[in-house]
Amino acid sequence: MTGMLGAAYPWVKAAHIIFVIFWMAGMFILPRYLVHHQEGLAIPGEPERWIAREDKLRRMILTPAMILVWLLGLLLAANLGLFEGGEGLGWLHAKLVLVLALSGYHGWAVGYARKLRTGRANLSARTLRMVNEVPALAAVLIVVLAVVRPF
Repeated sequence: MTGMLGAAYPWVKAAHIIFVIFWMAGMFILPRYLVHHQEGLAIPGEPERWIAREDKLRRMILTPAMILVWLLGLLLAANLGLFEGGEGLGWLHAKLVLVLALSGYHGWAVGYARKLRTGRANLSARTLRMVNEVPALAAVLIVVLAVVRPF
């Protein structure tokens, strides 16, 4: 399967990067929404506004972009020989672990939004603001791995 994409490779890679940008934009904004949603729980009408925003973000951007990132990324990985035991792909293994962790964070954030929907906030505002930084840290590490390919 190595090299299977042929001339389509740059197009698949471009699409992958585009959907990574969409997904990361959503991953940067959803945790901010959660902070505001949590802070607005006691304000009449405010939680409903945040629920609607979070649902639209998840349905229209976050989940579709994540699915396309995974599909296109696995195509690119197959093109590099990941599933054939290709040599020198340690950076790709590390990147996949980080993307898997970021996908888990995505799931956690969606789950926390569902908790807030029922009025159950179990994190302090400070903790919630700190976990906001997870996508940024993951993005930095993933980009370094993809561009520098340190191992």
